[in-house]
Amino acid sequence: METGDAVELVRAAVLTAMVIGSPLLIMGMLVGLIISLMQALTQIQDQTLNAVPKIVAMVLALVLCLPWIADRMVEYTRATFVQIPDVVSR
Repeated sequence: METGDAVELVRAAVLTAMVIGSPLLIMGMLVGLIISLMQALTQIQDQTLNAVPKIVAMVLALVLCLPWIADRMVEYTRATFVQIPDVVSR
């Protein structure tokens, strides 16, 4: 295996991880921003008020996006397995 092949495999893995994780992170960021805005408007400064809705929203986003996430993971795995003969034969 050449260095370029290894770099390409790592690049694809990191890109896939970023794409898969982005819906959950975006949902957590949006809910956190909304809750922080509500806290600033009402002057209620409780840390648990911010954490619980974010966790619930991220779990809901995970449930809704799970089929899409599974498809992306299967696609990445298939592409990686298809490349194995080319990488090993070099």
